[in-house]
Amino acid sequence: MEQKFLGRIAINPKVMVGKPVIKGTRIPVDLIIKLVAQGMTEKEILEDYPHLTKDDIKAALLYGAEIVSSETILPITEK
Repeated sequence: MEQKFLGRIAINPKVMVGKPVIKGTRIPVDLIIKLVAQGMTEKEILEDYPHLTKDDIKAALLYGAEIVSSETILPITEK
C-alpha cells in the first residue's frame, strides 16, 4: 500500500532542482507537509491546489515519514 502512494513522488533534477515533487506537477512534497503542519485541512489544500488529490497529500506525508524513519541518529554521550 505504501508503495502505491510513494510512486506518486518524483525526483528529477530538471524539475524544481531535484526536490521531491508530486509526479506530474511542480508542487514540492515539503510544501504539502508544511501546509498540513500549519493547520490547513485536506479540503483547503485541495481547493488551493486543484491539481492535487487526497492520495497526493497522503503520499507527501508518507514520503516525509519514510525520510525521517530512515535517518541515522547517533546518540551524544556526556563526558
